[in-house]
Amino acid sequence: MNKMATMNVLAVLAATLLLSACGAKPDSTANGGTPSASPSATAQAEPTVAPTAVSTEQPTAIPTEETEQQILIVIDQTPKPIEGNSFDFAVKQRPEGYALSQIEWKSDKNDIVNTLQEAVEHGQSGGDGFYISGDGQFMGFIYPDDMKKEKGEVKFTFENDQGQKLTWKKTITLK
Repeated sequence: MNKMATMNVLAVLAATLLLSACGAKPDSTANGGTPSASPSATAQAEPTVAPTAVSTEQPTAIPTEETEQQILIVIDQTPKPIEGNSFDFAVKQRPEGYALSQIEWKSDKNDIVNTLQEAVEHGQSGGDGFYISGDGQFMGFIYPDDMKKEKGEVKFTFENDQGQKLTWKKTITLK
C-alpha cells in the first residue's frame, strides 16, 4: 500500500473511532429532561462548560451542570521544535454518549470553525486550522505568525445522536 493510501485508511479509522463514541444513548429522563425533547429545543438551552483551571501540569475535570458528566480537555502551548505556530490539545474525558463534532477559535480578528471531518482532512494535508492526525494520536491548532499573541476563545462542541450539544470553552492567548 502506498503512503497516501495508508494515510487515508488511518484517517478513516480515526474518524470512525471518534464517531463511534456516539453509539451510547443517554437516558434523557434521568436528569429531568423529557424523552421527546427536539434538537431545536435543546439548542436553546445548550449547557456551556467553563473551565476553572486547565493546564498541562494539573488538568481539571469540569462537571456540566445539567448532565453531571465531566469534560476534560488539556491544552498544551509548550514550544515545539517545528516550524510554524501551534498548540496541542487532548480530549481526556468526554461526556458519555457524546462525540467531538466541532472545534472553534474565536477572537476579535479571527473566527475559525472546523468540523471533525475537516480537522481529520487537515491532519492529512497540513495547513492552518484545527487538525487531527490520521491515527487520532495528535490533535492541535496551527496558525500563521500574524495570529501570535492573539487573545481568544477555543471552543469544543460535543454532540450526541439526538443532536444535543455540550460545549467546553477556554480563553487563551496564542504564543
